Amino acid sequence: MQIAIVLYPGMTALDAIGPYEILRFLPDAELRLVGTETGPLMTDSGVLALGVTHSFAETPRPDLVLVPGSGPNTATAMADKQLTDWLRRVHETTTWTTSVCSGALILAAAGLLDGRPATTHWIAQSALPAFGAEPRRDDRIVRSGKIVTAAGVSAGLDLALWLTGEIAGRDHAELVQLYIEYDPRPPFDAGHPSKARKEIFDRANRLGRQIALSPGEFKAAATVAWRRVLTRRS
Repeated sequence: MQIAIVLYPGMTALDAIGPYEILRFLPDAELRLVGTETGPLMTDSGVLALGVTHSFAETPRPDLVLVPGSGPNTATAMADKQLTDWLRRVHETTTWTTSVCSGALILAAAGLLDGRPATTHWIAQSALPAFGAEPRRDDRIVRSGKIVTAAGVSAGLDLALWLTGEIAGRDHAELVQLYIEYDPRPPFDAGHPSKARKEIFDRANRLGRQIALSPGEFKAAATVAWRRVLTRRS
């Protein structure tokens, strides 16, 4: 099984690396970190770099695609025609097309979520309807046919474990879960807007919007929105 995990500048590392650490244990897995061109790129921290191992052109028929999200660069990735065109092409033959966090908006920008239920990071949920998707705000994983979307960042681990169960069976999924000792017991219980105290929610909301809406992001978001208008007119 060829697994293509998309990388792009400014992506959130855990969105990709969390699922990678689980999916690499699938039987006969061939993992590729795919992007516009091979080589290193910087993640959203500005400190950690990841390397693209294969270009989009070198990866025309992956079995499983996973698109990570990003705080500051989601709209830029949504406006990247090389990425969205590739997603549309490979989706025709994938077994699974998936996303983590705001990666769902990139799938939506490619036109893959029209009329479908989906989830994403809680800050980005309100953007889904503009691209024809139906937000599922309280769901950590949402399946719609062969498209599976996961909520924010850490939900990528749950997505990858769920996919492992679907592909290789429950026994193999439990084996992987035990091997990586995925037994989360967080010291706090504020991981969803429904659980967080209001003052914490408000601070997190302000932080997220400060990160996400740089001048470059406004321009990229406008580009995506304009393409959407033209598509609806045609």
